[in-house]
Amino acid sequence: MSSRAVKPHRIRVLCVDDHPVMREGLQLILGTYPDIEIVGLAASGEDAVRMFRHQRPDVTLMDLQLPGMSGLDAIAAIRGEHADAQIVVLTMYEGDEDIHRSLKAGAVTYLLKGVESAELVEVIRGVHSGKRPMDDRVRSRLAERASYAALTDREVRVMELIAEGMRNKDVAAELGISAETVTVHLRNIFEKLDVSDRTGAVNVALRRGIIHIGPS
Repeated sequence: MSSRAVKPHRIRVLCVDDHPVMREGLQLILGTYPDIEIVGLAASGEDAVRMFRHQRPDVTLMDLQLPGMSGLDAIAAIRGEHADAQIVVLTMYEGDEDIHRSLKAGAVTYLLKGVESAELVEVIRGVHSGKRPMDDRVRSRLAERASYAALTDREVRVMELIAEGMRNKDVAAELGISAETVTVHLRNIFEKLDVSDRTGAVNVALRRGIIHIGPS
C-alpha cells in the first residue's frame, strides 16, 4: 500500500460582489484556509452566471445589490440551469422580504455582511456537506414575516413608484390604471403594512426589503 497522502478535496468557491474591496477581502480571507479554493470573482449578476457555467463552483457567495442583473435574478438564473447549485447570499440587506425572496429563488442560506470570517467558513463547509445552516437573526426575521400580510406584485410596484415621489395620478398613468384604483391599492397597502400614510408605508417597505431605492 502506498504511503503517499491523498490530497483532500478543496471546496471551490465563486464570490460575487460589486465592490472590489469586498471581493479582494473574501479572496484574502478564504484563501488562508487550505480546504477552500477561490475559483472566480464576479462583479455583476451577468458575470456570476457566466462564471458559474465555466467554473461550476461547489459554493457561490452572492451579494444581492449588483449592477444590471440583480443578485436575486442571478440566483434564479443559475438555479434554473443548475438545480444542484449551492448559493449562499452574503449581503447587507436585512429585510425579511429579501430573505424570503432569496430562499424562494433557490439560495441555500442567507448571511449578513457583519458575519465573522470563521462563521462564514463554517457555513461554506456546512453547505458543501449538504446542510442548510441558518443564523438565528435570519430565522427570526423569517418567522416575523409569516405573521405579515404579503403585498401583491401590483402593490409592490405601486410602492416602488410612490417611493420615487410620484403622485397618485402619475402612478395611475405609469401603470395604465385609474387614480381611484391607485387609491384602493394604497388603502390595502396601508392596512397590510399597518401604517396610516404614504411616508410610513415607504419607510416600512424599505426596512423590510419589500422595495429598494437606488441600484438593484
